[in-house]
Amino acid sequence: MRSFLVFIWEITKIVIIALLIVVPIRTFLFQPFFVRGESMTPAFENGDYLIIDEISYRFQDPQRGEVIVFKYPNDPSQRYIKRIIGLPGETVEIKDGIVAISNQKEPYVLDESDYLPSDIFTPGEILISLAEDEYFVLGDNRRASADSRRWGSLARQNIIGRVLLRAWPFTAFAKIEAPGY
Repeated sequence: MRSFLVFIWEITKIVIIALLIVVPIRTFLFQPFFVRGESMTPAFENGDYLIIDEISYRFQDPQRGEVIVFKYPNDPSQRYIKRIIGLPGETVEIKDGIVAISNQKEPYVLDESDYLPSDIFTPGEILISLAEDEYFVLGDNRRASADSRRWGSLARQNIIGRVLLRAWPFTAFAKIEAPGY
């Protein structure tokens, strides 16, 4: 009986230590995310298992081109995944399939050739100026994405974190980097 109690105590210690390590990491640093839907195709497919970095944005601002997970503004219980296109203080214009960005410098057409196939067209017409804590986000599958074209800008406070890794499918395992503009 004594050996059984020692065994139970050892298992309990292992579980407690594991929880003390895993819970803070999961709560404050990284969290898993399953892609649902086709709004980020071709970069991410339905069913991809991603690891989200929750700590980076505590020390730096989100950058253009980064793929983020956020609370959907119209229903914060839902999580969405999109790519940052417009940054705080900028004006984003979509017209005739072209995405143009204006800030204090000259306006320019956004070159998305690093992550979008040449046959992707950005439908819609919008002109939106972003406040100091707002972002403009788009899905890579522009025809099938509910994004800032539909519901407006994304408040900084809704951003959970950036996509760090694709962990599944294992054959597509990769660290996710923002494209250079």
